[in-house]
Amino acid sequence: MTRFLVSEDNPAGARLEDVLLALRAEVIHRCEKIARDHRPEALHVMANNMKILQNLTAAIELSQDSTHLLDRAFGPSQAARGGPPRIGVA
Repeated sequence: MTRFLVSEDNPAGARLEDVLLALRAEVIHRCEKIARDHRPEALHVMANNMKILQNLTAAIELSQDSTHLLDRAFGPSQAARGGPPRIGVA
């Protein structure tokens, strides 16, 4: 069973790319709060956050690509309405 993502067991869940987009927005918000702090610790955290943002962006793009592929191959997902998964084994 998934906790956050839409599935047969969790039709009210979110799409992976939507979760990643929200997470990226929160990291950006945190970056804004420390952007003017030039202490070494803040600079280190900011550098780490920039790497995290790059990885999140790559993950978002991969997730969106998978969604587009599944939409083209099998049509829109019906999981949010209790429908079966488009791929995989139950």
